[in-house]
Amino acid sequence: MENNEQLIAQCEARAKEWLQPAFDEATRKAVQAMLDNSDKTELIDAFYRDLEFGTGGLRGIMGAGTNRMNIYIVGMATQGFANYINKAFAGRNDLSVVVGHDCRNNGRLFAETVANIFSANGIKVYLFESLRPTPEISYAIRHLGCQAGVNVTASHNPKEYNGYKAYWDDGAQVLAPHDKGIIDEVNKVKIGDVKFEGNKDLIQIIGGEMDWDYLQAVKEAMVDQEVILRQKDLNIVYSPLHGCGRVIIPEALRSWGFQNIHVVPEQMVIDGNFPTVVSPNPENAEAMTMGMELGTKLNADLVIASDPDADRLAIVCRNAKGEWEILNGNQTCMMFCWYIIANKKKLGQLKGNEFLVKTIVTTEVIAEIAKKNGVELRDCYTGFKWIANEIRLSEGVKKYIGGGEESFGFLPFDKVRDKDSPASICLICEIAAYAKDQGKTLYDLLMDIYLEYGFSHEYTINVVRPGKTGADEIRQMMENFRHTPPQQLGGSKVVVWKDFQNLEMRKADGTTEQLAMPDKSNVLQWFCEDGTKVSVRPSGTEPKIKFYLEVKDSTMRCAGCYERCLAASREKIEQIRKELGV
Repeated sequence: MENNEQLIAQCEARAKEWLQPAFDEATRKAVQAMLDNSDKTELIDAFYRDLEFGTGGLRGIMGAGTNRMNIYIVGMATQGFANYINKAFAGRNDLSVVVGHDCRNNGRLFAETVANIFSANGIKVYLFESLRPTPEISYAIRHLGCQAGVNVTASHNPKEYNGYKAYWDDGAQVLAPHDKGIIDEVNKVKIGDVKFEGNKDLIQIIGGEMDWDYLQAVKEAMVDQEVILRQKDLNIVYSPLHGCGRVIIPEALRSWGFQNIHVVPEQMVIDGNFPTVVSPNPENAEAMTMGMELGTKLNADLVIASDPDADRLAIVCRNAKGEWEILNGNQTCMMFCWYIIANKKKLGQLKGNEFLVKTIVTTEVIAEIAKKNGVELRDCYTGFKWIANEIRLSEGVKKYIGGGEESFGFLPFDKVRDKDSPASICLICEIAAYAKDQGKTLYDLLMDIYLEYGFSHEYTINVVRPGKTGADEIRQMMENFRHTPPQQLGGSKVVVWKDFQNLEMRKADGTTEQLAMPDKSNVLQWFCEDGTKVSVRPSGTEPKIKFYLEVKDSTMRCAGCYERCLAASREKIEQIRKELGV
């Protein structure tokens, strides 16, 4: 009880600082209401900590308070970012940034706040006229030769959230040493330090001309125009889930040559409340319901969607029974990599210096595809900034041809340095056209890949543990796994243990090796004799710990075996879940 009273007193003291004239009237009223309320739950949640500016920027629930997304928290973050840019590029008088936003509530307000603060700090701002996809922000930073960028987005989070993604001069989200440097500067800023009054002469509105340049660049992801021309009437249903892809993606598809594009009209409406879905996350099957209903009505070949900031995609195709089936992120990534390799090879586009990138938690079938075809594959940490880092390291030396992760993100060309759903959606439609050219569906291609490279089933378990006690519990779970790792999983002996915190790999024969990674990360991986792979990592943006399970089955001999292999793998996953205690 004493602790709780102490916490309330601390929160009240912090809240009273927000009653000063530096804060607008609406904010002061909202804070006063929290202070006056006998139930202190909202007050504590809004003020018990500062919303942390992490390596990816900010993300939080919108509202008044230090632990909320509002113009003051966005303002302090931007002032710190501006201070760091001015230090990092000291001596230059031509500094510039790109600022964009997605469809979320307060997106425009936050973006204009960001633009004003950068301009007040002597930095030229290219501000998009209205909502634009995350990958277009990344493209614009590179295209305009800017030093940094900000996109106001909370990606696929629920409607209550907004966020702030920070980008560096290569168009990628910020990596070391700049990430730590920016965080240090942001942490120094007080509300009185923020220069809210913008310099209009340093703000340039951009829009249509950048869309055109970006769409031209997206066409570089195309592998075979001929197959598109032969199947230009491929029946496509698309939904932007109320977000940024609504104009860009249909235009991109038309520019590639597709002529039979249908949109889900209710979800073409820009709305940060996402009224037609429970969650605007393409990983959730429910978000695809309206698209599938329209797809059935129109007898479509495939249904596709992008998330609110249009960096990730979801794909629904017809299975062997003609029913709609959502491809998971691993299957999507695997299909992209397979098609890019197989068809670039067939068309003589592979010169021998190409490479693909996947994250360490993404399916190992991609490694088999790359190995069998003699293409270099690189493994990196979760998060597209690490894929972007691999592109940067090999720029001008080796050719990046694709990279992705299990969470529905892929990038099929190198003019952008983040997940890119416009380019990926165009490419998956090309792949569907290629399949149709041979009297097949995307599902048939998936079966072909499994038959040639081996069946694999992936499953992610999210264990949510909110609050401080939850964070302690997650920390303890990682510690326990680190000190007493499993010796067998699902009836198969563990033969390799990887600890990315110590950058050490240990084998069953007792030998150890150093892991060649660019940084340390709190991730554990275990590999079994039968090909089972389990990865464990706490989430960097949410109060949860994630378990990524991959189970193989060597008995798949025909497409008809798929359901049996899937059922067996699900049983095995359940067994592993029990063994891990999750």
